[in-house]
Amino acid sequence: MWLTARSVGAFCFILLALSSPPILFADDPGDAAPVLTLNNAIQIAIANNRPLQISSLEVNKSKWQVASAKTKRLPIINTYLFASGNLNSPSFTFPRDLFGPVNGSPVPAKDVSVQLSSGVTGNAYVQIAQPISQLYKVHLYVREQELSGDHTSQEYRAARQNVVSDVKQAYYAVLQTESALDAAQVTVKQYEETDRISLQYVSQEVVLKSESLEVKAKLAQSQYEVVQLNNNLQTQKEHLNDLMGRDIETPFRTEQVPTETVEEIDLKVAQQAALSQRPELKEAEINVQKADYDRRLAKAQYIPDVSAAFHYLTPINTSILPQNIVAAGMEFSWDPFDWGQRRDEVKQKSITVEQSQIQLKQTQSKILLDVNNHFRKLQESRQLLGVAQAARDASNEKLREVNDKFKQQTVLLRDVLQQQTSVANSEHDYEQALLSFWSAKAEFEKALGEE
Repeated sequence: MWLTARSVGAFCFILLALSSPPILFADDPGDAAPVLTLNNAIQIAIANNRPLQISSLEVNKSKWQVASAKTKRLPIINTYLFASGNLNSPSFTFPRDLFGPVNGSPVPAKDVSVQLSSGVTGNAYVQIAQPISQLYKVHLYVREQELSGDHTSQEYRAARQNVVSDVKQAYYAVLQTESALDAAQVTVKQYEETDRISLQYVSQEVVLKSESLEVKAKLAQSQYEVVQLNNNLQTQKEHLNDLMGRDIETPFRTEQVPTETVEEIDLKVAQQAALSQRPELKEAEINVQKADYDRRLAKAQYIPDVSAAFHYLTPINTSILPQNIVAAGMEFSWDPFDWGQRRDEVKQKSITVEQSQIQLKQTQSKILLDVNNHFRKLQESRQLLGVAQAARDASNEKLREVNDKFKQQTVLLRDVLQQQTSVANSEHDYEQALLSFWSAKAEFEKALGEE
């Protein structure tokens, strides 16, 4: 039998592939690695994920902002010190006989000029004011800052849920690739057995050499797929390690996770869970409260500022001014005419309240739509996975039967190769369905607001 140039080239390629070091499956370093459960991966990511740590620091900042706002309830203490040298010569002039006659003589007897000071002069001033009517405004402002802190906390929850979702997606991707790798290794072993039998049949002239070379080509392709899947698996593990905020080279093994929960069975339960857990809804509710406090704060601008005050003033290095001036009383400040500014601001804030209430209803509707959509997609992907699994099982069983017949020389090698191709296709369909299922499951859990 004469071989074409293409057949010779293919044969040389296969010999080169087979002459390379064999691929070892049993000595995979991942076999000795510690098991990483999904829950452990999530907890590690929540504790160490770097973007999440930045978001957590924002929550701490908001707490200090609230503490800063509360200090406005306490007395306000102002100090002022002015020291200077006079550029002119200020003085007090007392005209003759300013204080009237004393013992028949005018006092003073003549005009007297007294310098205000000499050298460095100035004054020191201290004011202490305890807000009274402003306390209501301060209360509204503090409450508004507390709501801003609650909003920041919900943003942190949203960021944490995104991290959890990313970790689940990455973990499920590792699971799917490990499943695909196991199947690819089984395929390699099947082709190795087929190759062994075909070589025997070639020597017996039962099988053509070209058919044996075709088996070797498929074996080389399967071995390449194993290498490719193993590389993909390592990349996915590095990505998951990075999400968990640890060294990307940290070895681990995954563990199977439950494929079904209560929320995936009952849509009403899923909707209730989402409405109670989704941070977007909490943020919308907080925005309504913030808008209301903002409106009340605008109305409070009509209230005059009344404070209990203590003032202390002392001139520095002066000759005739009193040295200590102390006063205590009430301060009153109010702008009676603002040309409608306060009224316009109240109307503006009222519109903002109405907008936030509408946005809250819209957010609720979006959450329910999101949950319903992902609930149905998860159902579809679960059914598709069942179909793909049944097709894969049937194809594998058919391959087993064909291999048995081939060993008995009741079918051709071509039939075996065709069935092996069918098995590879069904395995590919199953892995795609499995990946689709895990992705749909992660998206559904994210729609529920789970952490």
